Amino acid sequence: MGRLDGRKALVTGGARGIGKAIVQALAAEGADVAINYQSSESDARALADELAKTGRKTLLLKGNVGERDTWTAMVGEVTRAWGRLDILVNNAGITRDRTLRKMTDEDWRAVLDTNLNSCYFGLSAVMPMMVEQKFGRIINISSFVGQAGNFGQANYAASKGGIIAFTKTAAIELAKYNVTCNALAPGFTETDMLAKVPEAVRAQILARIPMGRFGSPAEIAKAVLFLAADADYITGQQINVNGGVYM
Repeated sequence: MGRLDGRKALVTGGARGIGKAIVQALAAEGADVAINYQSSESDARALADELAKTGRKTLLLKGNVGERDTWTAMVGEVTRAWGRLDILVNNAGITRDRTLRKMTDEDWRAVLDTNLNSCYFGLSAVMPMMVEQKFGRIINISSFVGQAGNFGQANYAASKGGIIAFTKTAAIELAKYNVTCNALAPGFTETDMLAKVPEAVRAQILARIPMGRFGSPAEIAKAVLFLAADADYITGQQINVNGGVYM
């Protein structure tokens, strides 16, 4: 018997990387999972096929989570298919790294829309359902960069720091309805995003991490699973999964 048997979840950016690991972890504990993606349709379908072999139900939800209309459509589809949603993981995120001297307004807006505004649109879209059913677990994926800052990532740092502040306020407002809202702040994690970093820069990054290695998507997913399945009396918190790079 899984810890999430009967639960319904939605994971944004769920086709690859950390999102994929989160989908797999929730499904392994019995949850049916709606997988949001924007451009990685083949990856999303492959993941859905993989989970179907284990008996898990999935929904594939294409759309840009930085837009309100996407959320209206996704929550409508989840409601028609399952009638409820118990877990929301706001994981989708992008980077457009440039120093402030070179950053454009488009760079700034794109990152804020995808990383931060999506959390607001997502929470406000699922809130009526979760309040009515008196249950909900909302997990927003932030980053240690939102706590410590990072050179060339002013837009990313602002979006991820905003997620932490937003999470705390949402937690206060939703607590009386048995809806928890927490943030997870990963450190440097082995994803496609990190793989694009030049080897010399990766070596410099590793030197900053006390544990001497990058995290894995599965390690981030374990923390998400804890918040979704076991953290009934935890809300408004940020959990750092970062190998000690920020303490």
